[in-house]
Amino acid sequence: MRKVIYLVSLFVLASCGTTKKNISSKDETFYSNLISENSLKNNLTVIASDEMQGRDTGSSGQKKAGEFIVEFYKNNNISMPSKAESYFQKVPASFLNAKYNENLPDSENIWAFIEGTDKKEEIVVLSAHYDHVGIKNGEVYNGADDDGSGTVALMEIAKALQKAKTEGNGPRRSVLILHVTGEEHGLHGSRYYSENPLYPLANTVADVNIDMIGRRDEFHNDNNYVYVIGSDYLSSDLYNICEDVNKKSLNLFLDYKYNDRKDPNRFYYRSDHYNFAKNGIPSVFLFNGTHADYHKPTDDVEKIEFDALAKRTKYAFGIVWEIANRENKLIVDKKE
Repeated sequence: MRKVIYLVSLFVLASCGTTKKNISSKDETFYSNLISENSLKNNLTVIASDEMQGRDTGSSGQKKAGEFIVEFYKNNNISMPSKAESYFQKVPASFLNAKYNENLPDSENIWAFIEGTDKKEEIVVLSAHYDHVGIKNGEVYNGADDDGSGTVALMEIAKALQKAKTEGNGPRRSVLILHVTGEEHGLHGSRYYSENPLYPLANTVADVNIDMIGRRDEFHNDNNYVYVIGSDYLSSDLYNICEDVNKKSLNLFLDYKYNDRKDPNRFYYRSDHYNFAKNGIPSVFLFNGTHADYHKPTDDVEKIEFDALAKRTKYAFGIVWEIANRENKLIVDKKE
């Protein structure tokens, strides 16, 4: 964020890039530092508990997790979107079963909203899926990393953004916090939102998607990294923001191993950002890679590395902050 220059007692703001309209003594770093390992752990301990029964799409356990998420937003004075009737977007069983007929019941996306100031009609989406794979052979698959980690990251980021808004410090653009259902069964919740958006896709300037950021994989000896996927596919601006946010203070190793379109894992096409990207919306996917507990009943809270989870959550917050507060919306200068 550019500094304010005083000239003949007037405030003159630098004209390009990430300039914020309202002058503030508190900046991105202040609000980023509100993101707490303890809060992440406390919320994840609930979200990924046996009580949630593995959060399979439409299950009673997933609905219980959804109620916990909504209660968190209410307790932190984070509102539902003003255009919505509740914090839930119903995703009907007929939609969930149309592709694969897995006999899934009705489920719900969850949304919360931080309304912007002077550019509030432009929407930044922050997404993560809150479903997992349920119970198999009597064992609960808690999905602490997949994607309990992304779920609680969204909650922390929303809390920090709401604090900034309450103190009169932004954001300029509105931020839609979107917890989607049905990812494990085929990206259904994000696809439903993209086909039934609350805000026009034409006004949606970016999606920052978080799916598994609480662990490390076999390719890294430490946890000071994150995979960045898709940031340069549609927008040079988004790529530059992702690079610059990291350089300012976090100094994570940004690993682009899975950003290669020819990568056989095809992770770019396997998480919820893709349903935004295929509609021409610049999108980035933050990911820690797979590990031995991926889609196993052993993906539990005690294996989460909360220092890494907090740092990666702060990174996602910084990306959202810059997109939401820059003067110009992201330029789409490439084709998906």
